[in-house]
Amino acid sequence: MDVTRDKILNLKNEACAHLTKELLPFWFDRCKDEINGGFITHFDKDGNDTGVDEKSMLGQARCIYSFAAAHRAGYGDGKCLEYAKHGVDFVIDKMWDDKHEGFVWLTDRKGNVLIDEKILYGHSFIIYAFSEYTLASGDQRGLFYAEKCFDLLQIYGADTMYGGYFEMFTNNWTLKGSGAAGGDRKTLDVHMHLMEAFTTLFECSGKELHKRKLLEIIEVLVKKIIHPKYLTGIPQFTPDWKIAPQIKFDIVWGWDRFSDDGIKSSPEDNTSYGHNVEFAWLLMHAMEIADIPFEKYGKVIETQFNHAFADGIDWEYGGVYVEGSHAGGVTDREKEFWQQAEMLIALLQACIVYGSDKYLPVYENVHRFVYDKMIDHKIGEWLPLLTRKGEPIWSHMSHNWKINYHTLRAVVQSIERMNKLLE
Repeated sequence: MDVTRDKILNLKNEACAHLTKELLPFWFDRCKDEINGGFITHFDKDGNDTGVDEKSMLGQARCIYSFAAAHRAGYGDGKCLEYAKHGVDFVIDKMWDDKHEGFVWLTDRKGNVLIDEKILYGHSFIIYAFSEYTLASGDQRGLFYAEKCFDLLQIYGADTMYGGYFEMFTNNWTLKGSGAAGGDRKTLDVHMHLMEAFTTLFECSGKELHKRKLLEIIEVLVKKIIHPKYLTGIPQFTPDWKIAPQIKFDIVWGWDRFSDDGIKSSPEDNTSYGHNVEFAWLLMHAMEIADIPFEKYGKVIETQFNHAFADGIDWEYGGVYVEGSHAGGVTDREKEFWQQAEMLIALLQACIVYGSDKYLPVYENVHRFVYDKMIDHKIGEWLPLLTRKGEPIWSHMSHNWKINYHTLRAVVQSIERMNKLLE
């Protein structure tokens, strides 16, 4: 046990040094827009502001979450909370739609609206971030707007016929059209992040309604969204939960790599190792907050882990592949930052639940790949996309989708779990 303890302690010290000397300073030094409010989120490979004149509601909300959560975990000597408040002030002042309610998708740096559509993916992060902010600060504005968004989702977004939520709306909450407009699609991504959002909302509010909707969305995820045979995540569905080919939407919220026609190379048989383990650890956190016995979803959680570990880990070069088939076999061997981040948290969670013997060596594999290949230690942030061997494909440090949410959360949550293991 002493050998294992020393190993965990060394890994934790490496993570702590990265968090306090590299990652937080990267964001403290760059992201606060002192002129216009909110956060600057576009940085090139050297960490310089690219000058892109836009602020996405998603990027602002994710920064708010990251700083609020880091403050709650004890980092920043109050600076993290100051930054979170700075972001909350801007989002409420510039992105709230007084006429139709909800938050607009995109503004310029000054806060002039560029895209006024209402996107559930973004609203899930508003609920998540603003609830976390109130938990961190006691400022009730966060909970007020989180609850407002939750209520809007129940009024306009909830599908009362087939369950779950529609995702893409115009500014007045009219459901958008089919195809790339996204009005006829439901996704794993949105429903998983709604689970995460409702978990933190319930933790903050303590309201029975929020718990009830959390339990409901967990059931949707488990019964509709994961594969009935392999229990792995399916990316996209029609409104009545038939598997749909994974297509690229007009409003892009992440950098999934599609072919030129906007369709995945294996559109109906691809599952993301990162999403699967992210779902597993977020589900465990939701169960803890909502006091759900582990046995209820234990099989689902363990199967998600086992699938990811069987196929998703690269034992030759280290790290996590992007995605593969439900039945087994890897289809995308590149290494993306957010899958590595979520796998780090999930593996340590697996060590806590199932024991270190099996899962700590897997954690060490991914940890070494991240700390040796993915983190630019000179700049302080993580590279977004690498080849299988760890050579950069994309090299920017941040944009609307790749900011500090996955990276900062991964390190904070990993340290928290390593502390539990050391106890």
